[in-house]
Amino acid sequence: MNKITISHDILLLQYNELSSQDKALVDAAKDATQLSYSPYSNFAVGAAILLEDGTVVKGCNQENGAYGNSICAERTAIFTAQCQHKGKKMLTIAIAAYTDGDFTHNPITPCGACRQTIVEVEACQQEKVRLLLYGIDGTYVIEDGIDVLMPLKFELD
Repeated sequence: MNKITISHDILLLQYNELSSQDKALVDAAKDATQLSYSPYSNFAVGAAILLEDGTVVKGCNQENGAYGNSICAERTAIFTAQCQHKGKKMLTIAIAAYTDGDFTHNPITPCGACRQTIVEVEACQQEKVRLLLYGIDGTYVIEDGIDVLMPLKFELD
């Protein structure tokens, strides 16, 4: 029998401890929650991606009565960036969620489909994507890419 140990570091920073660039990206994700169409869950999620040229691309969740037709904020932002800024590397993605009249106290993490999409982004650009997961009580800063949240990811060889 072999044993595999998986260990990663995640920073937990207060908003005021973030760099000015990271604050601006978190603020863009927070702003994107206001564009969400989430009448069924009342859980508005916003994402903002910093591209290598300094461009910020926003996305928000879009729900549908046929739930399978809904799309998450992260994938909305990623697909928009790929469509409108083809070939530009995605450096950092910030995610925030708003519900019950305020932002969530704890950071939310991307769902499995979004994690797998970030796996594909990292494989295509051959570079990790930083993650900033915002919550009122602190922001998770993940420097080592999606491996931290999805260490046994699916990849084609």
